Amino acid sequence: MSQRVGELFMLGFRGPTLPEWMHAFASEYGLGGVILFDYDCLTRKYERNVLNPLQVKELCGQIHKLPSRPLVFVDQEGGKVRRLKERYGFQPIPSAKQMGLLSAVERSEFLIKAFTEMSEIGIDVNLAPVIDVDYNPANPDIGAVERSYSADLETVRICAEAVAKAGEVSGLKLCLKHYPGCGAAKVNSHNDLMDLSDAIHEKQIQLFKDLLPRIPAVLFSHGIVNQWEPNTPVCLSKVAIDQVRKVKNEALVLTDDLQMEGLQKLMSTESACVRAVRAGADMLCIGNNLRDEQDNSVGYAQKLLELCESDKQMKENIEASIKRVQKFKQL
Repeated sequence: MSQRVGELFMLGFRGPTLPEWMHAFASEYGLGGVILFDYDCLTRKYERNVLNPLQVKELCGQIHKLPSRPLVFVDQEGGKVRRLKERYGFQPIPSAKQMGLLSAVERSEFLIKAFTEMSEIGIDVNLAPVIDVDYNPANPDIGAVERSYSADLETVRICAEAVAKAGEVSGLKLCLKHYPGCGAAKVNSHNDLMDLSDAIHEKQIQLFKDLLPRIPAVLFSHGIVNQWEPNTPVCLSKVAIDQVRKVKNEALVLTDDLQMEGLQKLMSTESACVRAVRAGADMLCIGNNLRDEQDNSVGYAQKLLELCESDKQMKENIEASIKRVQKFKQL
């Protein structure tokens, strides 16, 4: 178990090359994934992990050589949320809103070119598509920044299927987000607690379930749905995670970044790790971008190992998640 518990972690780091602490972590615990960013939120500079295609390809090669061959994740939705930007030499991708207005042929052309390039340089997983329906155009994290394809659910479905097709053609893995749908939210969970209790749409939830057979990975938001589990972000909620498990038990459940301020107002990163695993989440996203907790990574893994000694359910959850992560790596 000690050399496998790291499969539950998706970690970020600072710098264009792999740091020694990540080599040590992967050697001791294994590692599920690494997430890359171009912008450093703490230094407020574009000098983090992404410089140009050749550098990213070399970095992905370094990551893949680590024990347990971690997956390389990136948020390449298009528009504002695009870590591999044109100015670094990468293929363009329009925003989701712009994608929703394109013809099927135009949409496919953009997606296949970009996804093929990503796959060729070593990116394993694009954390996309965002299938949040644009119920609130003023939403500061979705509608206002064009991260939703449309206010029309069918258009969102068509665009998500186009993304899925491009992923299949290029060999790039994908991940649906942000369960259960944050399009109607009024705040940004990067900064504030996000209450979705009055913003749940059953057709939106059903869209996640409909797409699971084709895209068997789902990123859970930090939104709170009190009627499901009071005062509990859905990425830490067994009730919420079980909803997805009932549709596809082997689906990979990822948390949104556990360092987001909305969640941090409730608990520490370590507590969030424990609660997410206890609820049934498979991968814990810790970007080390919103906060620099790189030195704490070993402590998080060690905490999970300690709990395995006294908590049978935690041990079973961890074993099940390790299997799901390893299966996802082989897809």
